[in-house]
Amino acid sequence: MDGEGGGAAAVHHNTRSPEDVFRDFRARRAGIVKALTTDVEKFYQMCDPEKENLCLYGLPNETWEVTLPAEEVPPELPEPALGINFARDGMIEKDWLSLVAVHSDAWLLSVAFYFGARFGFDKDARRRLFTMINNLPTVYEVVTGVAKKQSKAPNGSSKSSKSNSKPSKQTNSNSKPAKPAHPKEEEDSGREDAEEEDQAYLCGSCGESYANGEFWICCDVCEKWFHGKCVRITPAKAEHIKQYKCPSCSSKRSRE
Repeated sequence: MDGEGGGAAAVHHNTRSPEDVFRDFRARRAGIVKALTTDVEKFYQMCDPEKENLCLYGLPNETWEVTLPAEEVPPELPEPALGINFARDGMIEKDWLSLVAVHSDAWLLSVAFYFGARFGFDKDARRRLFTMINNLPTVYEVVTGVAKKQSKAPNGSSKSSKSNSKPSKQTNSNSKPAKPAHPKEEEDSGREDAEEEDQAYLCGSCGESYANGEFWICCDVCEKWFHGKCVRITPAKAEHIKQYKCPSCSSKRSRE
């Protein structure tokens, strides 16, 4: 740590966009997910109750660290929950991991919005940052298995789309866009799944996130989601499209 509060210098002062802060959030989250899933045995052993107050840090390079809190007051970054090691042997392991996951979620949010405040994000920028964060499963959901259950749920509602072709790819205002690809085990690769989750909810045309009530459509070639208005497709038009190709994929085919 070297007194840097878990890599506080990762988001530099000249970086101002919510996307940059989100990338930092996603990397720290991937590190914590790794500690609580794939590296759980190592993490468990490091949290010896006989040691001093320990904290779990997610680092900007997608790794994790269990160490003592920063010595300076106030620290450069918000600090994670203190003394997670003391509760280790007094709880069932899965309950203890779930508790650490909940506190880690709170810490990740506090770090992201600390950067947001320091960089002077306005209301729209804060909303954009939160939307990107909210489109990812929480660490708690990953650790408890809730994220996998959600990803296996049916895509959208059959009643909300009259189209018999590609019901999971074409959505209207009553169905939220789901990941077009088959879900992977997040425990195996926290970073890759985080990227997939993020990309699945960003418009391939304007780059903005999904908002409730918007019509979206998925390209059957590149499997990217688009706002209907960005690609000039209405719900009525989508009813008659058997295989939708976005403008980019259509132009690629024509050049070939």
